[in-house]
Amino acid sequence: MQVAKKSRIPMGGGGDASTMKNLMDVVNPYEIVREVASTNAVVVFSMSGCCMCTVAKRLLFGLGVGPAIVEVDRHELGHDIHAVLFQLAANGQQPTPAIFVGGKFLGSIETLMACHINGTLVPLLKDAGALWL
Repeated sequence: MQVAKKSRIPMGGGGDASTMKNLMDVVNPYEIVREVASTNAVVVFSMSGCCMCTVAKRLLFGLGVGPAIVEVDRHELGHDIHAVLFQLAANGQQPTPAIFVGGKFLGSIETLMACHINGTLVPLLKDAGALWL
């Protein structure tokens, strides 16, 4: 596993760098994933050219959620973070997009869409503090 001295989390969308504590000093990819997921109501670990990642982000934005977005392919520890996400993905599914809600791993696009279709996504987002209405 690659280890670096310092790591930056490139954020997009609704991520607030002030809530990211001091991730500049986090070098362990497991800790990066855990810290980002635990300090944001909703997080999407994404690949910049992935169409399913775009679908996930657009769905969340369309619901009024401003998720923290980590573009894994633009992160200096992206390969290692991708490996962590692959371990979280069930049955060898594509690890991105990886969606975390309320600090817990929700799943990938299939789980996000299933929750949206069956009506459990909005209550889940409300419980996590990502939606107020």
